Amino acid sequence: MRRLVFLTQSVDANHPALAATIPKIRALAVRVDELVVLAQSAGANELPANVEVRTFGTSSRAGRAWRFERELAGALPADAVVAHMIPVYVLLAAPLVRPRGIPLLLWYTHWKASLKLRLAERLATAIVSVDRRSFPLESAKVRPIGHGIDVNEFDCADRSRRAGVHALVLGRYSPAKGIETILRAAREVEGVEVEVRGAALNGLEQRHRDELARLGVPLGDAVPRAQVPELFARADVLVNNMRAGAPDKVVFEAAAACLPVLASNPVFDGLFEGYPLGFERESPESLADRLRWFAALDEAERAQIGRTLRERVAQSHSVDTWADGVLAAAT
Repeated sequence: MRRLVFLTQSVDANHPALAATIPKIRALAVRVDELVVLAQSAGANELPANVEVRTFGTSSRAGRAWRFERELAGALPADAVVAHMIPVYVLLAAPLVRPRGIPLLLWYTHWKASLKLRLAERLATAIVSVDRRSFPLESAKVRPIGHGIDVNEFDCADRSRRAGVHALVLGRYSPAKGIETILRAAREVEGVEVEVRGAALNGLEQRHRDELARLGVPLGDAVPRAQVPELFARADVLVNNMRAGAPDKVVFEAAAACLPVLASNPVFDGLFEGYPLGFERESPESLADRLRWFAALDEAERAQIGRTLRERVAQSHSVDTWADGVLAAAT
C-alpha cells in the first residue's frame, strides 16, 4: 500500500491515556510508503521519516470540523483511511472518502454504542476491533484483529523472593473500571497490598476518585508512558475490573511484561485459557478467592503464568499483527 491516512485524537508520547497510539503509527508506517496522520493535537514524537503529522485542533467544535475537512482533503488521494476510536471522524471523512471509492475503516473497541457509532458503522467499509465482542453492535463489517501491543516495550522482570502480593490497578478513575470492588476484595486477603495509579481526565472521574479516597486507600496519579514498565516490574499481579465488552488495553500490556493478570471481563477468555484468572465483576468475594489462590502459588507457578500470557500477546495481540490486520481489512 502506497499511502494511508490515519485519523486520531493525539500523537503525543507523554499523553497519559493515548500514548499507546504511537507504536501503532510506527507499525503502520513500516508497511506503507506514506502515512499521513491527522490528529487533534500532537506533541514531540520520534516517528519514521515517511510519517507526516497534521493537526486540526481549535478552540471550537465548528472550527475543528472545518480544519479536519481541510486537512483531510489535502491528504487525499489515499489507498485507505483509518479512523482510530472516534466514530465522528468517520462521519466527517465519509463525504470526502466514500465517493472516491477509498476504503474507510474504523478501529473501535469499547462498550458504548452511541448514535454516532451506529451512523459510523453504516458509513465505514469495515470495522476493525479486538474481537467481535469488543464492538458493541451486531455488524457483518467487524474484522477481529486482536489488540495492538508493542511487546518489545515491556521486559519480563524477576519477581522472585518477594513477600506477600503487590497488586497493581492501572487506568483512569472511571466508574466503569470497578476499582471499589478491587479495593474491598483486597482488604479481605491477608498479605495483599494494592497500588492504584491512574488519571482523572474529566469531572466524573475526579468525583469518582474522591469517592474512592473515602475508603482510606492511597490513590496515585498517572505516570508517564515511559514509566509504566517500572510499575509492572514491581508488581506481582495486575487486577482489572473493567466492565464487560471492550478489553482493557492495560491487561495485554501487563501480560506482555510477563505480569500475571486477574480480570473480570469475559472477553479475556482466550488470553486466560487454562488458568483461573477470571472473577465476577460485582463480587468482592469472587476476587478475594482469586487473590487467595494467587497468593498460594509458588514463584515458579506465577512465572509460568506470566510467560504464557506474554507468548499469547505476541502471537495474537502484538502491534505487528494489529497493523497487518488493519491493512488486510483495507484491501
